[in-house]
Amino acid sequence: MLFVYALGGVALACAIWGIGIERYLFTVKYDSAKVLPRGAKPIRVLHVSDFHVAPWQRKKLAFIKKLSHLDIDLVIDTGDNLGHPEAIKPTLAALEGILKVPGAFVNGSNDYHAPGFRNPFAYLLKPSDPGHAKPLDNAALVAGLSAGWLNLNNASGELVVKGSRIGFVGVDDPHDGLADYNTVAEPKNVDITIGVAHAPYRETIEALGFSDIIFSGHTHGGQVCLPGGRALTTNCDLPTRNARGQSVWETAKGKAILQVCAGLGTSIFAPVRFFCRPEVRVVTLLPKG
Repeated sequence: MLFVYALGGVALACAIWGIGIERYLFTVKYDSAKVLPRGAKPIRVLHVSDFHVAPWQRKKLAFIKKLSHLDIDLVIDTGDNLGHPEAIKPTLAALEGILKVPGAFVNGSNDYHAPGFRNPFAYLLKPSDPGHAKPLDNAALVAGLSAGWLNLNNASGELVVKGSRIGFVGVDDPHDGLADYNTVAEPKNVDITIGVAHAPYRETIEALGFSDIIFSGHTHGGQVCLPGGRALTTNCDLPTRNARGQSVWETAKGKAILQVCAGLGTSIFAPVRFFCRPEVRVVTLLPKG
């Protein structure tokens, strides 16, 4: 009986930590990648993902708003900004500061549909199935983000940042089957190519493999992890060891660096983070050599 009480106490403590504390411990993680031409000026990229904003989440919205205080040159938003039908206005208001910085974005499935309840243990067996609850006003979100950033949903574009000509190639959410790989083409006459996709499926990495660096989100870093941050699932076919941070991939089109952001949020139906702090990432792009 004493063992049962002890086990229950541990479970209660874990729930209090994961639901009441850790999911509010928003942090900025820093990384770097040598992908620029020799002699180029370093470029600081703010990578944001998976906000899953609900309108009552004041702490999260305040953290997003303060991101404008960071010293950054470029913003990459890899989607799932929304987590509630009434989240568009507060999300765009919180992003107002960093929308003034050059940037690019793609959508995630939760930018199209409100979340619905799912069995959290099912994620351990296979990626979640497409299909959500109430449709969201995605056009309003895209219009708001497009006021400052490139829309890379099955599209490409270019920006000049600190003297470097950057070619961007993006796809709409692979997890919901919205990625059109026929639109993917390697940019010409650029100094660096950046690939952008919400979900880092291996097929997506292969399609964007000519990129010098690929930015993705979707995985939540595993969201509920083992001690040391080892993910149990990525909700796609990405290996769990690559659930967040940087990894290098050999593809038929070349060698690409993958940067995965664990994101800031969770579904409102699974509000827990365990050994996986909510994050944004600042990735400094450096010259090669």
